[in-house]
Amino acid sequence: MKKRNPLLVLFLSLITLGIYALVWYVLTKNEMNAKGATIPTAWLIIIPFVNFYWLWKFCEGVELVTKKGMSTAVAFLLVFLLSVIGMAIIQSELNKVAV
Repeated sequence: MKKRNPLLVLFLSLITLGIYALVWYVLTKNEMNAKGATIPTAWLIIIPFVNFYWLWKFCEGVELVTKKGMSTAVAFLLVFLLSVIGMAIIQSELNKVAV
């Protein structure tokens, strides 16, 4: 995992109107898959209703990589309810296991 500044993740996602959020999802998905997660292709993000499934699988990857430091349900609720703020919180957790 690569360390990223959580505030920068938040700021860039807001400034680019969500484009950086998509980039962040793809980058972290690839890094988590390299650590053993099984997150499907990021193209599923753009398909309505299927994106909830993809987001759940992404959050399962967060739980796996953080060694249950953040549960799947908590990560899902953070991203689903708080959007970019939740992404910043998840990035903060991912930074704890980054090399």
